[in-house]
Amino acid sequence: MWRKTEDSKPKSSRDAAPPPVSSVPHPTAATTQDSPFIPAAVSQGIKIKGEVSGHGDLSVDGEFEGKIYLERGTFTVGRNARVSAEITAREVLIYGEVRGTLKACERVHIWSTGKLTGDMETRGIVIEDGAVLHSKVVVPQSAAAEVAAPQISTGERDGPSLHEPLSRGKGAGAS
Repeated sequence: MWRKTEDSKPKSSRDAAPPPVSSVPHPTAATTQDSPFIPAAVSQGIKIKGEVSGHGDLSVDGEFEGKIYLERGTFTVGRNARVSAEITAREVLIYGEVRGTLKACERVHIWSTGKLTGDMETRGIVIEDGAVLHSKVVVPQSAAAEVAAPQISTGERDGPSLHEPLSRGKGAGAS
């Protein structure tokens, strides 16, 4: 009996013919599709002067001087970073050093290794033990009203109770 062993064995996936060229995505097309989920990064040893704006996230571990505007993004200042900038972002996370003004729509988080020198406007702030903060902090009026709402309630009939929504009239005593 004669057997041809090569033909009787199933072919492995590496022996199969390569896929047609048209089915292989172009490297820049794959990068473009994935880029909204990958934050941009400036690594240690890099120095940048200028303006950055966009809708994504940015992480800096080098040096940056200028303006940063990430309306819907998170700006992360790495442990080795030194940033001197006017910063506007949804959220700012500080592990390194920042000098300048900050405007965060949601919050600023200064980690124990972080240092902030400059004015800040934010709805929320987290400052860990060991962090350094030299700043004037401003909480926008709408956020201040929401935070102060439970303190306004005295439980008396003439004031709002904890279970009633606050009126958003022109004056505090408007009926």
